[in-house]
Amino acid sequence: MTIAVLGATGMVGSRVIDEARTRGHRVLALSRKPANLDAGPDLTAIAVDARDPAAVREAFAGSAAGGAVPDAIVLTVRTEPVDQAFLIGVTRTALDVSAELGARLLVVGGAGTLRSPGGQELLVADDPVYVPAQWRAVATAGIAQLRTCQAHAGADWAYLSPPALLEPGARTGRYLRGGDTLLTGTDGRSWISAEDLAVAAVDEIETPGPDRHLTVVHRGEG
Repeated sequence: MTIAVLGATGMVGSRVIDEARTRGHRVLALSRKPANLDAGPDLTAIAVDARDPAAVREAFAGSAAGGAVPDAIVLTVRTEPVDQAFLIGVTRTALDVSAELGARLLVVGGAGTLRSPGGQELLVADDPVYVPAQWRAVATAGIAQLRTCQAHAGADWAYLSPPALLEPGARTGRYLRGGDTLLTGTDGRSWISAEDLAVAAVDEIETPGPDRHLTVVHRGEG
């Protein structure tokens, strides 16, 4: 497959690229700083500013013109500090482009969009057990991003939420998959490494599941 990653040099995007390349896929890596990527015959680095919708469209048009039409697009863009308007805009652009190209879109979003395990009517974003006040703006932006996906009629998309804690770590390949409710692993923690989130992302691209909104968590031993 040819997989395009927008946000290619970020914590998640870079690991999705590594995982995809390890499995023999070709990667189109879209980033403001493509020189930071380890280019090769299986990776085409494309310089693009995700804040410019026209530039994103042009980057995909250029890749299509060169014969590298992506089978799937992975959106892994984040901002610090949070910029909800940008996140909505780049998500809408990715949805439009994926619909035009006939490519599946996987949005790697936030955990705040999930239902809290403590109450099915309570979102994680509104549960102080998981989201302290200083992180609520980030969680709210993720909800707006998911709503943008749900409002788009033409794209084939899925939204992958990490568990409560996502951090760099080891690739184990051991994870549990769920729907739209926050998961805890066999060790009682709601966490996963960025490397294993990338495993789950590429698994979802290769073999799409039935859920538009899904989450994963580290499975642990046994």
